Amino acid sequence: MRPVDVTHTPPQRTPASGLRRSLFWATAALVITLDQASKVLVRTLIDRGDIWPSADWPVRLHHLTNSGAAFGILQNQNSFLIVTTLIGLAAIYFYYRFPPFDHVIVPIAVGMILGGALGNLLDRLSLGEVTDFLDFPIWPTFNVADSSITIGIVILILGYAFLSSRSEPAAHADD
Repeated sequence: MRPVDVTHTPPQRTPASGLRRSLFWATAALVITLDQASKVLVRTLIDRGDIWPSADWPVRLHHLTNSGAAFGILQNQNSFLIVTTLIGLAAIYFYYRFPPFDHVIVPIAVGMILGGALGNLLDRLSLGEVTDFLDFPIWPTFNVADSSITIGIVILILGYAFLSSRSEPAAHADD
C-alpha cells in the first residue's frame, strides 16, 4: 500500500488571470472614485433639495438624500442596510471568483457592481444616508453607484444570455 499524496499544487497565474483581476479591481476603484467625487461636488455646490438647472429640464441635478434603499423603501434602517450590504459584498466577491461563464466582461461587470455597492456603503457609514442627485422626471433620483450596479447587472444578464454557451465556468483561485 502506497501513501496518498496530499500535496496541493497552487493554480498557475496566467497573464489572462492577472488581466481579469486588474479589470475587476480597477473597475471597482474607478466606480468608487467617480461616485464619491460626484457626491462631494453635489453636496458642495447644490443645497439639499435644490434642482439645477431648473425643474423644466428633462435631465437635471437634484440634491436629495436617502436613508433607505432603492425607491425609498426601508427608510431609517441604516444598520440593517449596512449588514445586508456587507453580505451582498461577500456574494459579489464570490460571484467574481466563481463566475457562471468565463468572459472578459464578467470582471468588469462584477467590478461595477462591487464599486457601486461600496460607494453607497461609504455614504451610509460616513453620513448615515446616501446622496442622490441624477434626476429624470419619470424615474426616482439616483447616483453614480446606483447606475453602476444596474449597468453591471444588465451586462451580466446579457452576457450570460449570449455568451455563456460559448465558454465553460471558470474558477479564479489566483486572487
